[in-house]
Amino acid sequence: MLAGRKKYSEEFMENKIPVRFFIITFLFSWIIWGITIFLNQDSSHEIIYTSSGLIMPLMLLGAFGPAIGAFVSLRSLNGKGAIKNYCKKFISLKFGWKVWFSIFLMLGFSCFMAWIIPEFFGMDRMPSFLPNIFIFPIYLLIVTLFGGGQEEIGWRGYILPFLEKKYGLILSSIILGVIWAVWHIPLWFIPGTSQTYMNFIAFTFMTIGYSFIFSWVLEASENRLLSGIVAHGVANGFIALFPILIMNKESNQIRFWIYSVIIILIGIIIVSIRTYKIKHYA
Repeated sequence: MLAGRKKYSEEFMENKIPVRFFIITFLFSWIIWGITIFLNQDSSHEIIYTSSGLIMPLMLLGAFGPAIGAFVSLRSLNGKGAIKNYCKKFISLKFGWKVWFSIFLMLGFSCFMAWIIPEFFGMDRMPSFLPNIFIFPIYLLIVTLFGGGQEEIGWRGYILPFLEKKYGLILSSIILGVIWAVWHIPLWFIPGTSQTYMNFIAFTFMTIGYSFIFSWVLEASENRLLSGIVAHGVANGFIALFPILIMNKESNQIRFWIYSVIIILIGIIIVSIRTYKIKHYA
């Protein structure tokens, strides 16, 4: 039986995409978020005001779907000890100053520009969601660990290499960006989530752009997986510092559209440069 598992694992690694990762990821997240929708169905309030104290913990727990999908896939395909060995790759923060600088520059600049550009056309400035800038480092740490960054354990850390091997640099990021956007769909049905104020097409542009950017971050950090987690956390953190969403469904979310377009343009530039280097320096 062990020999059969090993042979199956080798074939999977060489020729196939571990579909079980996506099945487990979606089942875990959508079931938990589905329970959240059910608990909140009679509430006209946003999630932070709901009478059920389970809503926010369930929201956060559901976001660990990609990590759970990665861990279950690793254990079932590669056997005992695979999860431990995989997690060891997350320890190093030695990305190099260029990677650290690029993460904060690209994602901070994108968010700042989307936040400030509408003011040149007469729109009022949106105040920061944070009480003061000194809270930013603490908030950044929280969102990196629990507010989105943890998704990268599965998305870029585990499944992206399979996709890149089968579909190539560009198509793999587009596929993963679309799947990533679809994975978020239940959040549009939970009152008070940021997704309820977002246009899904713009959101998909953003996730595809993020896929290009985060993929490069991993490569530039020599596949230190914590770099992807940090990049995702930084992206979400800056959105609180420089808000690009008006918490009103009737409002024109021009800032979010600007941000999504900037992100996907940066992503296209990055993947174009990477593709050029592969063709001419390989």
